[in-house]
Amino acid sequence: MDSGKEKGKLEQLQNDLTVGHLLLFIIPSVLGIFLFMIPIQYGGEMTIPVAIMASELGGALGTALPSITLAIIFISVLGSIIYQFSSAMHNSPFFTSLFKVNLFWFVVRVLGLLFAAMTVFQIGPAAVTGEYIGQLLLNDLLSLLVTVFLFAGLLLPLLLNFGLLEFVGSLVIKVMRPLFRLPGRSAIDCLTSWVGDGTIGVLLTSKQYEEGYYTKREAAVIGTTFSVVSITFSIAVLDALDLAYLFGPYYLTIVVAGIIAALIMPRIPPLSRKPDTYYEGAEAKADETIPEGINVVKYGLLQATHQAGKSKDIGVIVKSGVQNALDMWFGVLPVVMAFGTIALVLAENTPLFAWLGAPFQPLLALLQIPEAAAAAETMVVGFADMFLPATLGGDIMSDQTRFVIGAVSVTQLIYMSEVGGLLLGSKVPVNFLDLVLIFLLRTLITLPVIALASHLIF
Repeated sequence: MDSGKEKGKLEQLQNDLTVGHLLLFIIPSVLGIFLFMIPIQYGGEMTIPVAIMASELGGALGTALPSITLAIIFISVLGSIIYQFSSAMHNSPFFTSLFKVNLFWFVVRVLGLLFAAMTVFQIGPAAVTGEYIGQLLLNDLLSLLVTVFLFAGLLLPLLLNFGLLEFVGSLVIKVMRPLFRLPGRSAIDCLTSWVGDGTIGVLLTSKQYEEGYYTKREAAVIGTTFSVVSITFSIAVLDALDLAYLFGPYYLTIVVAGIIAALIMPRIPPLSRKPDTYYEGAEAKADETIPEGINVVKYGLLQATHQAGKSKDIGVIVKSGVQNALDMWFGVLPVVMAFGTIALVLAENTPLFAWLGAPFQPLLALLQIPEAAAAAETMVVGFADMFLPATLGGDIMSDQTRFVIGAVSVTQLIYMSEVGGLLLGSKVPVNFLDLVLIFLLRTLITLPVIALASHLIF
């Protein structure tokens, strides 16, 4: 940027630094941080306020939630059909974003509807509708996602629209760009996933990508690398493996392995081959050039108040929140139901994942992990569901091996029953083959790190 443009840009930003704009930045941003990032004690465990609100609503709706979820998936299919024949809907960006899908994704929505209806009405084979397949997905995961998406979608503008991303982005760009080849604002995506939920991180990434703040490559990297597993789930995995007493070294191992994976993954295919172009029709908005002669804190504050000044129309903010929630309801729920059911049916009823895990046995033996054959069966099954490795590995005698299984399952990140399905249903530019490759690469990168840590601990 030349000096004349820099000066003009700074003057414009200085004009927006008013008390009103400062308050409009601080108050919503602090509220957003509290709702999405501050763990508090609730029901005997640490969780974030948005998750508490979702849990309370889920409790109030009770057994009606699976039927409500089925109705939402039905509307997504019906809306997609009507869209094909309605010129009025074609002219509406709102309906286009919700219901315009190609043939493949329409079939996926129909499959999600079919599996959900079979589960609600208990029609069809138990291999689909059973307690650990359809009921697990619909009654537990999707019913939770309905309420999480509602509150996360409606409240996400507190993080997106009032300058918090601009402020944090300016502070950490000198770290994020050289280390991870990412914009500074991506740190918020990571933080919301880490202390909250990976699903919220995917939602945040998808919206930023659609609005022109991330390129295709950046969105793909953030969605598959920085939508990390929450602390809450990490504790649940450790409890299932009867290793709760090792939480400190366990979580430190996950953090170190995750950082190493985050350093490597953006630099190798398939992520490195994603183009640095923006979402179709989106105007590129990512400008992280810091003018000379101004420190990053002041510049971040100027950027934040400038963004806050553009967010005075409450109606626009509310509409944005509603569309966030509907996007995830109609776009993601049927995808998670479809892919999650297929993956779990294969995991529970076929030896497919045992076969796929067999090549890991020599690697585990080379890394001197006890009971390598039993551990190998858990290495790939996590692609179907995040909790399956802990379930299958719970009977392994060696504490060290169970430790490795638990840590690997958390650092793999790509689970078709949740984050994988969410990514495929979102606008983040990754396909199924990308997710398979990323899952395997993350496993190969983090496994030696985790194995080394296990030898230091045990």
